[in-house]
Amino acid sequence: MGEDGVKNEAMEILGLFQLLPRLVVFDLDYTLWPFYCECRSKREMPKLYPQAKGVLYALKDKGVDVAIASRSPTPDIANAFLDKLGIKSMFVTQEIYSSWTHKTEHFEKIHRKTRVPYNEMLFFDDEDRNIDAVSKMGVTSILVGNGVNLGALRQGLSNFSQNRSSSEKGKQKKSKKSSPSETEDQ
Repeated sequence: MGEDGVKNEAMEILGLFQLLPRLVVFDLDYTLWPFYCECRSKREMPKLYPQAKGVLYALKDKGVDVAIASRSPTPDIANAFLDKLGIKSMFVTQEIYSSWTHKTEHFEKIHRKTRVPYNEMLFFDDEDRNIDAVSKMGVTSILVGNGVNLGALRQGLSNFSQNRSSSEKGKQKKSKKSSPSETEDQ
């Protein structure tokens, strides 16, 4: 399936969900592209995973902002590759730097810059430790095995919808418990 076909199918998937994340954050290495950029040269022409660009364009067309959270020790190479691929301007913020914080620092900066609450974000990464740490912040986080693709998008949106609806139900229960009429009856 070509890039336009992937984008069209991604648009259909996005259309199935009433509630979309305000921000979708992507790792780079083994999430958007199939390599570690520190093992490459800036002179090379990088390639994304086959369905990654279509997913990115569909999100943008639906009005969903996208960002990058990468722990790359070579941000210069990562930025050069984003330029060469013609996608650098798509991202509202790019946090690309080496870190020992399992991406929590990246997300704190993304949150400060975008003002998007953590529970309104969706995150794709290929490392369990990042998924675990960022999930604890309230971000819906999806582990990808072979990069971002239509299946990962569908799973991410489904998990995001479930997380949001269960957090809304939790808010309703809390407000019900503290309503004056209920406490007077007890």
